Amino acid sequence: MLPDIKSFLREELEEQFRAFGEPAYRIAQLLDWLYVRRATSWSAMTNLPKALREKLSANFSLHAHTLARKQGSTDTTQKFLWQLSDGAFIESVLIPANPALYGEASDRHTLCISTQVGCAYGCKFCASGLDGFKRNLGVHEIVEQILATERWHAAESSKLQIANCQTSGAEPATSNQPPSTTDRIVNNIVVMGMGEPLANYENLMKALKILNAPWGGGIGARKITISTSGLAPQIRRLANEPFQFRLAISLHGATDEVRNRIMPVNKKYPLSELTAACENYQELKGRMITLEYILIAGINDSLAQILPLAMLAHKLYAKVNLIPYNKVEGLPWQRPSEEVCEGFLAALEKQNVTATLRREKGHDIDAACGQLRLKTEREMAQA
Repeated sequence: MLPDIKSFLREELEEQFRAFGEPAYRIAQLLDWLYVRRATSWSAMTNLPKALREKLSANFSLHAHTLARKQGSTDTTQKFLWQLSDGAFIESVLIPANPALYGEASDRHTLCISTQVGCAYGCKFCASGLDGFKRNLGVHEIVEQILATERWHAAESSKLQIANCQTSGAEPATSNQPPSTTDRIVNNIVVMGMGEPLANYENLMKALKILNAPWGGGIGARKITISTSGLAPQIRRLANEPFQFRLAISLHGATDEVRNRIMPVNKKYPLSELTAACENYQELKGRMITLEYILIAGINDSLAQILPLAMLAHKLYAKVNLIPYNKVEGLPWQRPSEEVCEGFLAALEKQNVTATLRREKGHDIDAACGQLRLKTEREMAQA
């Protein structure tokens, strides 16, 4: 198979264009079609000479994710199930921000993206790995989640404009101008979807370079958060990267006893090793770390977790993001009551921990990672 054009950095494309004998300005035109106009075919790139488009077609592929299914929440959270070119499914979730979600203003939108088909790390409460690990996503498959979401948003906006014009009797506005990056709906990225992001380190880093670059996604590094279940060596490696990406640890337990019960990765990288890697990251980056903590009834919502969690947060200069559990079909875990969640938050705050309780978005659309994919694959298998 030909490599996808969205897997390459600008300097790599410049080298290829020199080999083609094409002028340098053609690169800017190509990148505009890929990342601003979000083209899905070579024929759409009308200001590129036909001979150049033929060269590109002969050397590169240009895949676009297919929207296989979408669920929209009453709080406007949107979950997308994308089908890849090999038929595999992955998920992305578009989340409108509120003051409890990373402190962003309410007009901001965060896209949670996936990095693998399935997951090999087997967290007991998660749907992503229930059918095992299939493969890593390629660079272009990570990047394309943002572009595909933007295409969906543009199409929905166009439908709304036409409907409003039909109601008012006005003519729809037309423009030959490409969409502006300031009009994009995705302002922030969290790499917390299906899979363990740092287990696909090389592809993830290259994809984030493309999404961060002014010629690519144009999303600032400080608006990109990478989550990990606790791969200590990769955290140390990430600390030496030149980018100011945010780091989030999927902690979900403040003691080895609790983490060993629900997160097999802790047996390889226990809290002492994970903590040391996070301290190294914090020392080199000077950036606050987020400790993601899914509250699961009877497992990690006891007030006995408060003191060790507070000690860890203070040691790492970290904030804690509490997330009530999203029920997964086929798993026994339950969501704590609202009173328990609020009590856990209050107890943390009494320990002078910076903490937020996510007033969960997407609970009514099974927004936990992997649920929609699993449901769809099982329905297809039964059919």
